[in-house]
Amino acid sequence: MATTGADVRAGAEPVSLRLPGIVLGVGLGGFVDGILLHQLLQWHHMLSSTDTDHIGVRYYDPDTVSGLEMNTVWDGFFHTVCWLAVLLGLAVLYSRVTRDRRRVWTSRVLWGWVLVGWGLFNLVEGVVDHHILGIHHVYAGDGQVWWDIGFLVLGALLVAGGYLLQRGGRARAA
Repeated sequence: MATTGADVRAGAEPVSLRLPGIVLGVGLGGFVDGILLHQLLQWHHMLSSTDTDHIGVRYYDPDTVSGLEMNTVWDGFFHTVCWLAVLLGLAVLYSRVTRDRRRVWTSRVLWGWVLVGWGLFNLVEGVVDHHILGIHHVYAGDGQVWWDIGFLVLGALLVAGGYLLQRGGRARAA
């Protein structure tokens, strides 16, 4: 299995970048979602569709000040989880790579696993929040199901592309 970006030295175990790459990808993918869709485009917030959800969460209308405040608090919890995932991914990566860190940061393997993690974030968050719980949608309104399906398709493409990218890397000794 490919793990970083240079040749494996004889007799040495290759360092796996799968876990830190995926965890970093989950956190970074969450940040892209939160910053782009929640803040810049303001398409949705964590609880912006709870008026039509599947679990009975109280509705906080994001078009009112108090509703936007509550949605912003839940967006903050979401960003905190993303931040912790990035910190955890960096900690695991640091613990596994003791030298030639520049080669790791420029390797296809690490960035392939990061893309896999981002895609997994999209798939899990899309299925759970958009379809099962229904607490928000990518873009609420007419055609929202197509936006939600597009989000899942993007996630699947990120997983597939990331997996193919990391396969093109070469293993590297610890």
